[in-house]
Formats: sequence, structure tokens, C-alpha cells
Amino acid sequence: MSNQEVNLPTKYDPQGVESKWYDYWIDGKFFEAKNDERKQPYTIVIPPPNVTGKLHLGHAWDTTLQDMLTRIKRMQGYDVLWLPGMDHAGIATQAKVEAKLREEGKSRYDLGREKFLEQVWAWKEEYADFIRKQWSKVGLGLDYSRERFTMDEGLSKAVNEVFVKLYEKGLIYRGEYIINWDPATKTALSDIEVIYKDVQGNFYHMRYPLADGSGSIEIATTRPETMLGDTAVAVHPEDERYKDLIGKTVKLPITGREIPIVADDYVDMDFGSGAVKITPAHDPNDFEIGNRHNLERILVMNEDGTMNAKAGKYEGMDRFECRKQLVKDLQEEGILFKIEEHMHSVGHSERSGAVVEPYLSTQWFVKMQPLADEAIKLQQSEGKVNFVPDRFEKTYLRWMENIRDWCISRQLWWGHRIPAWYHKETGEVYVGNEAPADIENWKQDEDVLDTWFSSALWPFSTMGWPDEDANDFKRYYPTAALVTGYDIIFFWVSRMIFQGLEFTGERPFEDVLIHGLVRDAEGRKMSKSLGNGVDPMDVIEKYGADSLRYFLATGSTPGQDLRFMWEKVESTWNFANKIWNASRFALMNMDGITYEELDLSGEKSVADKWILTRLNETIEAVTTNVDKYEFGEAGRQLYNFIWDDVCDWYIEMAKLPLYGEDEAVKKTTRSVLAYVLDNTMRLLHPFMPFITEEIWQHLPTKGKSITIAKWPEVRTDLTDSDAAEEMRLLVDIIRSVRNIRAEVNTPMSKQIKLFIQAKDEDTLSKLEKNRSYLERFCNPSELKLATDLEAPEKAMTAVVTGADLYLPLEGLINIDEEIARLNKELEKLNKEVDRVQKKLNNEKFVGKAPAHVVEEERAKEKDYVEKREKVQARIVELKG
Repeated sequence: MSNQEVNLPTKYDPQGVESKWYDYWIDGKFFEAKNDERKQPYTIVIPPPNVTGKLHLGHAWDTTLQDMLTRIKRMQGYDVLWLPGMDHAGIATQAKVEAKLREEGKSRYDLGREKFLEQVWAWKEEYADFIRKQWSKVGLGLDYSRERFTMDEGLSKAVNEVFVKLYEKGLIYRGEYIINWDPATKTALSDIEVIYKDVQGNFYHMRYPLADGSGSIEIATTRPETMLGDTAVAVHPEDERYKDLIGKTVKLPITGREIPIVADDYVDMDFGSGAVKITPAHDPNDFEIGNRHNLERILVMNEDGTMNAKAGKYEGMDRFECRKQLVKDLQEEGILFKIEEHMHSVGHSERSGAVVEPYLSTQWFVKMQPLADEAIKLQQSEGKVNFVPDRFEKTYLRWMENIRDWCISRQLWWGHRIPAWYHKETGEVYVGNEAPADIENWKQDEDVLDTWFSSALWPFSTMGWPDEDANDFKRYYPTAALVTGYDIIFFWVSRMIFQGLEFTGERPFEDVLIHGLVRDAEGRKMSKSLGNGVDPMDVIEKYGADSLRYFLATGSTPGQDLRFMWEKVESTWNFANKIWNASRFALMNMDGITYEELDLSGEKSVADKWILTRLNETIEAVTTNVDKYEFGEAGRQLYNFIWDDVCDWYIEMAKLPLYGEDEAVKKTTRSVLAYVLDNTMRLLHPFMPFITEEIWQHLPTKGKSITIAKWPEVRTDLTDSDAAEEMRLLVDIIRSVRNIRAEVNTPMSKQIKLFIQAKDEDTLSKLEKNRSYLERFCNPSELKLATDLEAPEKAMTAVVTGADLYLPLEGLINIDEEIARLNKELEKLNKEVDRVQKKLNNEKFVGKAPAHVVEEERAKEKDYVEKREKVQARIVELKG
């Protein structure tokens, strides 16, 4: 006996049940990896949530699937490590803390780097605590003794090691890149700090003259001041209008510089004139075109948004003043021939409100091709990463095959500071794990690394790598499975794979289970703007974590999106109530039987044999499906077994011996009931951990917790296919009788005559043997069983496999009253058919009503006509 009290409380209270067990599990250290060499390791690392706020439904879904896998594997005897942790989320977290400071009228510059970082660490502690509380509410079996954070000392060591090694191999380099620049505060902005607003602007149409004097080429721009940094004009290679101009040069107005006309697929032939000016130092798309054509990058602005010496006579002017003057000058020269009003989206600094300037800057990059090649090669080997569903492998490979170098530096303070120093006098660059010895002569790079750089190392940096003697790394890496959404295959999954290969020589995980996004009931993405988001904590508050988890786990197939519906969560709550009530009944009738007293060797009824056979089938189906990550199908099998087989049939049939006088039969029934419930709770445990622990602790079981109980195994000695067939016959007969009663409104409490003709002597003997069940569940005043039955003249009939059923009408209903009731029903249906047909024959209605409304009326017509036909047939049958 684990902790058996005989009775469960009358009412299922999810909050009461769930509040106590999580602490019990944590205190018992049931989730801690044991480093037990006798067991096979099984590892999952949690996709680390950002320390920027609350967990959403997507997190709840993602972590529920991981929790299920780890609970199953732990019960199957694996040494399980599910490693928790959080991500510092450089951009998002810094933006949140800066927003908080702004409310106090301060900026990070008022605090300075060190004091600002103290504020961010305080934020991290507050929100990390919040996230842990949410994890506990969902019931996640995490090994908190190994919790990590992407800016832990150990992880920082790993990040520096990777940066230095890649730099030494020539795979990290410095190069120029376009960033978002705020001229008001003279700082780079991350994408998250740029707010786009629709602004009334202009399209300025100009003609750049061809250098050979043979004509001109028309271009248009919204930012004429950047033309001073133009280094080419681009056209589409297949544009017939410009085929003869490719390779020629134009004279850039005002400056007199000659620049080439180049061909590039990026250009949209159908937009404007089909020719565009290229300014690589002031536009991200132009920067890429410039890279492809080896164009010079000419920066014509200072950091404060004024024009620099490269702008010639406009030097010192503000960029917008320059625009006005330049437009005037170009008009006078006849270059600018049209100004067209144009509404367009313009980036503004979240901090200062200034218009953001795309600006050329020196950044750090990872050279991706060699790393991607190795990752692609891996997928052609036996040690490949298995994508589930496998279609996502194509998505991953397509990205890897078209890889571009990765810009890894960010102009932030919160994050892993780049381990590079510049000599104050010589400008020499030093990259290393430690600062240079003569540090006073060096200045460290101000920038930090992209958040994904440290997240890419998560599967091995969390386990002590690069320490050669890290026990966890040696035992638990590579991991078994990664569970994540399809939206971060590129950002995260791909980066973990190439970094894992490069630094450990192995794939970081064997399987990647991909799920979709949680959407609202209408299939829309959840967002603040739509106001359709659902907080998982609200769902748990209303229906409990078990109901939410079961819904999330079974609500979709791998790779597909999930639609959140409150009514579906409510139906899983009803399922939990059904389980509770059935278990409560069983426990009340177990009469304090102990684990040692359980005995399945006694004489078993057909119901006993059948439920044990169905349990074996369910164990096999659930185990097979969870191994394939088909949680929805596993959940469906369990649901049907629990709701239909255990609750609706077995428990009802078990009442016969339990309320009887035969003590030996009672003991066998109690033993079967306890065995079935114990194994059912184990199968259900990964889906619904709280309610199953509560019930299991009341059952005659052995052990401290269901979390470490053994996963059920098929016992072939308990399978009896003949008994299962026998039971199916009984169930079919009882169901048919109930259906006929419902059809003619005869309650179960009213006794009726029931005649059953068996197809052969074997079937007849099975029916005779189980007569008590037929009498209990069909409530006949007279029960005739025979192989040569004379069918009564007026009777309701049903055919099941192996037998024909007859229920004489005289005992079933008052025929005159029933005919009168059916005539009333027919009258009502005639009116409905008449009404709907008039509507559908009205051309105005059919022509003007929305298509779905017309379709609804057609469906109603079909339904009413079918019902009318059935009622008419029934009247004819009764009048005989």
C-alpha cells in the first residue's frame, strides 16, 4: 500500500488535488537524473523561455509534450534528465528594462553599463521565479538541480570558447553591415526597437544621364539625399528595355561620378520604371546587391544624421535640410522631373521617435558555408537528425543549402560581451577567452553576441562542455529528442545542429518533434492586437492543469497547428470527473484490500477476462503510439478504453459480483478492478499527472509515487480472445436493446419481453452462461434464448453478429398511443418541410442570401425530409 485511504473525496477538485503533489514530487527528488549506470540515459533539454514575461499557451503545449516523453521514459526504466533553463533574450529583455526606466524618466546612459546590467539581472531574477511557478502549475517534471541560464558562468565560458575557436579557424570575421541607426541618440537599434508608422512622403522621379551622352535612365526614390552615396543603377537581367544598357555607366548628378548599370534579379521589372538606384551604405537591400556586384560603399552621413564630407557642398546639413536643398538643385538642373505623393511605412526609434536611418556599420559574422556543408552531409548518414514529421527535413535542408553568413554582433549591453579587444594605439585585434595581460592598453568590443549564438550551444553548454571531465556531458549528451515549434527551425534548430556537429562531433539530438502554433477557435494567430490570447494560468485556474494538458497533448497531430477551444478543455475536465467518479466507486468497493491480497488467479467472469484483454490491447496501442510521437492517437485509445470499456461497461458489470454473496468471486473482481485501475492510471499518468497520482495513492499499489512506478507491460497470460468475443456479443445485444428502447421512448425501468435467436449452439451456450448480465442490463420480464425461435408478428428487431433480437411491441409500447404521437410528429415535420421548401423556391431568397445561409436551409430540408420518411415508415409498420 502506498498511502491508501479507502475513499476519495466526493467531488473532484482539480485545484485541491494539484496543489499538493508537485511539492511532494520535488521533495522526493523523483525528477532528478540519477546517473545510474545500470540504466540507459534519456535526455531532453527544455527550449529555454525568454526571461521577458509570462509563459503562453505555446510554451504550455511544448513543455507538456516534453513532460509526457520524460515521464513515460522514467517509468520505462530510463535514467531521465529533463534539463530546465531560461534564455537571457538580449534584445527583448533589454527593451523591457529600458521601457521600465523610461517610465522613471531615465535611460540606460544615465545609469551606465554596470548599473544598467544590475537592473537587468534583478529583472531576470523576478521573471525567472515567475516562470518556475508557472512550470510547477503545469506539473513539469524538471530536474531543478541542473537548471541553467544562458548567461551562467559555465555557459559564458562555452560561448567564449566557441567564439575563439571559430575565429581561429577563420569562420568568424569582421565586416560591414547595414544596421538600424538612431541619429538622435547616436546608437544602433535592434529590430525590436524600431516602430513602423505610415507616413505621407514623396516619390522623387529623376533621370540619370548616360555617360556616353546617348540618353538617360529613369529612377525614383523616397530618400533623395542618399543618392550622393549611389554606386550603381540596377535593372532586371530579363528586362528587354534595358538589355543594351547593362554594363554602361551613368553620370551621377551633382557629384559627376560615373557609376555602372548592373543586372540583378532583385529588381522588380513591373514597379516604377524597372530601374533602381543602389546605395550600399544606406539600404539593406542595396547592401546585398552591392555585395553581389562588388560595389563601393559610400557613407554620406555622420552618426548624428548630418551630411559628411562625402556629401560635398551639403556637408554639415541635417539630412532633411539636405533633402530640401538637393531637390531644389536637381529641379534646377532638370534631373528631377516629377514629385509624386506616396504613403509609405517608415521606421521610427522607439526611444527617441527619430526616423531611423539604415546605416553602414562594422559587425561580426560567422562564415556559414563550411558549417552548413557538414550539417547537410550529416543528413545523408545513419546518424542524421530525424525530423517528425519528416517533411520538415526539407524545410531545414532548403535553408541550409541557401545559407548566408550570420551577423552575430548586437549593439546592446545585455548579453555575452564579444571576447575581442582592440589595442588603443595600434588598433590590433585580439580575440581570446581571457583579456590581454596588459589590459590597460586594450579596449574590449562594446557589442554583445546575438542571443541565438548562445542558444545554439544549449544542448551541450548546459552539461558542462567544454570541461573535459563534465560527467553530465559524457553521460547525457547527445540528447534524445528536441520538442519545438516549426517557427524556429531556422533560428534555433539549424544552429544547434551545426554548432553541435562542429564542437562535439555528434548530432545534438536524435529526434526533433515539430509542432505548430496555438491558434484561436477561428484559426487566427493569437496576438495582443486581436485580443484573442489565452493565458494558460487562467485555463488551469478554471479547469485544472490535467484538463489543459490532456487537451494540448491530444488536440492535433505532429506538425499541425492547434486550435484552442474552451469547450474542448471543458470536455477533458468532464473526462477527469468520469475517471474520478469511477475510481471513487471502485475504491469504496475494494473493502480495504491490500497489495499483497490482490489475486488474479481465481475464477474470472467473462467481463473480467474481457477487461484484462482490452487492457492489454490498450497498453500495446498507447505504447506504440507514444513511441511514434502520436500522442493524439494514444490519447484517443486511452479515452475510449477508460470511458467506454472501464466506466460504462466493466464497472457496471462488476457490481453484480461486488453486491453478491460469493466472497471468492468478490475477491477476484476486486483484484481485477484494482489491477485494471492501477495500470490505467499509469498509462494516463504522462497526460494527467496530478489526478493519476491522487487516485494511485489510494489504490492497493506498491511504491512512493506513480512518477517512478513501472510503465505497464502486456501480460499475454491475461489475454483471452474467446472471452473478448463473448463480451462483444453481450455488449452488442445490450446496446441494441437500449437503442430500441430509446427509439420508442420506453425507459430502462420498464420491463419488456426479449427473445434472442442464436445462430448456433455455441452462441446459445455463451448466452445461457451470461444470462445474468442480459437480465441485469436489458431488464426483461421474459427472456427467451433459442436457436429455433419463432419470431413474433409485431416486434422491433435488431441483428447483431451471431444473433437476432426480437422485442414484441405489445409489451414495449401502447400501439395506439404511439401511432397518435407519431402522427403529431408527422404533422410538425410536414410544416417544417413546407416552410423550408417555400423559402428555397423563392428566387429572391436564393439569389440574395449569403451562400452559407442557403446551404444551411438545404441541409435543414434534407434532414426534415429524412425524418418525415422514417416517421411515415414507422406508422405503416405499427398499423401492420
